[in-house]
Amino acid sequence: MSWLFGLNRGAAPAGGGDAAPGAAGLSLPPAPGSGGGGAAGAGGVGDRQPPKDKWSNFDPTGLERAAKAARELDASRHAKDALNLAQMQEQTLQLEQQAKLKEYEAAIEQLKNDQIRVQAEERRKTLNEETKQHQARAQYQDKLARQRYDEQMRQQQLANEENLRKQEESVQKQEAMRRATVEREMELRHKNEMLRVEAEARARAKAERENADIIREQIRLKAAEHRQTVLESLKTAGMLFGEGFRAFVTDWDKVTATVAGLTLLAVGIYSAKNATAVAGRYIEARLGKPSLVRETSRISVLEALKHPINVGKRLTSKAQDALEGVVLSPQLEARVRDIAIATRNTKKNKSLYRNILMYGPPGTGKTLFAKKLAVHSGMDYAIMTGGDVAPMGREGVTAMHKLFDWANTSRRG
Repeated sequence: MSWLFGLNRGAAPAGGGDAAPGAAGLSLPPAPGSGGGGAAGAGGVGDRQPPKDKWSNFDPTGLERAAKAARELDASRHAKDALNLAQMQEQTLQLEQQAKLKEYEAAIEQLKNDQIRVQAEERRKTLNEETKQHQARAQYQDKLARQRYDEQMRQQQLANEENLRKQEESVQKQEAMRRATVEREMELRHKNEMLRVEAEARARAKAERENADIIREQIRLKAAEHRQTVLESLKTAGMLFGEGFRAFVTDWDKVTATVAGLTLLAVGIYSAKNATAVAGRYIEARLGKPSLVRETSRISVLEALKHPINVGKRLTSKAQDALEGVVLSPQLEARVRDIAIATRNTKKNKSLYRNILMYGPPGTGKTLFAKKLAVHSGMDYAIMTGGDVAPMGREGVTAMHKLFDWANTSRRG
């Protein structure tokens, strides 16, 4: 709207163009005195002298043009639209200015936030750096403390080693002095002992030399007395033995009693020896187990005392199948089962048992079936091997007799 009041003349069109952005295509008359364009007017104005006061350069033509334009706008049917458009443009300009102000304020706030963030980052970096410096200082101080402690410990260790070395040297010196003293005492004692022995030997030799006649006479007298005593003892013993033997031989009752006593003594010794052997064999057959038996299901008194729980379980256990846990071929299993049934029935009927010979390589179940057959039939089993009999030599026959005697004492068979 500034062109209405004569401001910004150079920006207004010289003729025929749009008067203003909001003029809605209205044409304005050229300014009076403009002539051939703005150049002449500009030249005329430039030829004037500078005004003497602030109102001397006032141009009323602008007011005239504004009044004329206002009258034309009032007479025009687009006046209201033009005013509204001008107001909208002003409002748009104000909103743009406000938006720019908001942008400026937001930029300022962003700058402040950036500055605060930068300050916080710098503060954080400063704190991190200070923390690193403190840590480095603490580590360095700890390192120095450790070095001082290690140095103190090393110095203390050296001092302890030095003290220990001095103590060892002192102990060694004391031990050497004590050993030297003991050796000196032993040497002096030995010398004194030798001197004493030598003096005693000399005195004894001197006394023996001086009393040699008396000593010989004493020895001669002792020998004569001893000879006389021995002869009298022999004579007395001979006389007593002769008289006793003569009295024993002449008295037949004493002879008969002596012979009978010796005979009874010999018979008693022989009987006691045989009775002891028989009793031992009986006890061994009843309570013990022969040395040839490696394993048996028979329960002995000693085993019952040592393992009462296992013995109780064996006594309360029920009869099992003879082939339980034994894997055999079908034909062999049928034959073996027939043997088990026949053996069990033989046990019940108390008839004669059949003999069984099983052969095969080790691990095929011969011993296992024998054990299960005995348990299934209600009998005891005993395991022995011929390799234990061969090294016994002559005693093997006796050991076999003991084995069969022990087996015959079984109540279960």
